[in-house]
Amino acid sequence: MSAPTFRAIDGEKTEIREPRIKLIAFDDIKLGNQRRDLVKGLIPRVGLIIVWGPPKSGKSFWVFYVAMHVALGWEYRGRRVHQGPVIYCAFEGQTGIEARVEAFRQRFLNEDHDPVPFYLEPVTLDLVGDHAQLVAVIRTMLGEQKPAAVVLDTLNRSLRGSESSDEDMTAYVRAADVIRENFKCAVIVVHHCGIEGTRPRGHTALTGAADAQLSVERDANGNIVVEVEYAKDGPQGDAVASRLEVVEVGIDEDGEQITSCVVVPVDLAARATISTERLTRNQQTMFRILHAAGPSGLSQQAWYEQARAEGIGTNRKATLGDLRAALHAKGLIIETANGWTIKQPPN
Repeated sequence: MSAPTFRAIDGEKTEIREPRIKLIAFDDIKLGNQRRDLVKGLIPRVGLIIVWGPPKSGKSFWVFYVAMHVALGWEYRGRRVHQGPVIYCAFEGQTGIEARVEAFRQRFLNEDHDPVPFYLEPVTLDLVGDHAQLVAVIRTMLGEQKPAAVVLDTLNRSLRGSESSDEDMTAYVRAADVIRENFKCAVIVVHHCGIEGTRPRGHTALTGAADAQLSVERDANGNIVVEVEYAKDGPQGDAVASRLEVVEVGIDEDGEQITSCVVVPVDLAARATISTERLTRNQQTMFRILHAAGPSGLSQQAWYEQARAEGIGTNRKATLGDLRAALHAKGLIIETANGWTIKQPPN
């Protein structure tokens, strides 16, 4: 930040504030060389990032694990990270995050490790009403430092209003933008899915404002599969797979074990492709129709029409949605801008 400029007016020294709005000539616009990613190929360094998935998909475990790599400056799965302090707002399951921290500490850190720039905010907030106070607390804690990421886990527990309301969701996005603009950081929002499980829950004001969107789901083997569905300034379609490993972290006051999980990498290339023999007959038919369409896939309407022609979903419309959701949950199909297509196995 540049030093303030003063001018003498009527014998008094008055500060002249630089205008916030500026115009930059074309020839003066230069390409910066700063990093573009918080985690290379997965999460942009600055912006609003949505990480969404169904309950029990492992999204909070995965986000915490990545956040620790950012705080420590450790590569994540061979991907460079932009190291910096992380503010993790655990708006739900506060005791669970304590166990996750202890599990990470015991598994990955030495007893004499250096201080970790990871800061837990364990109080449930109304982000729209409390974001200014949150910014002030972060400034007080970090001083001249800025966080590399602020995690909001979850949206539902930090929104006083309706996720389906344009007004409420827009206000939430604006509050998240204030955090991003103050610290020039990644604001990672952990969010739930809708009833059908095919998109983030609530009004599209959230997803429309996102700089990146990552989906999280469990495959048939229980692995956590995270895929970049959308990235404003980067490639999409990249994916990583992990699994949760249960670990004992302590003993409670009743003398019983306290457990949590650590996130363990799974090699996507070695991850077994699900055989269609494990699908129901109707699921196999739905998959076969989509497979026959090739890489371009089908619109949902065209897919459903072909399925009805084969006798599926003629009596109950919801059947087609149920079958589609089952194939998606098994990791066999993905939604595209044009409809649906089969998920290609990794090279």
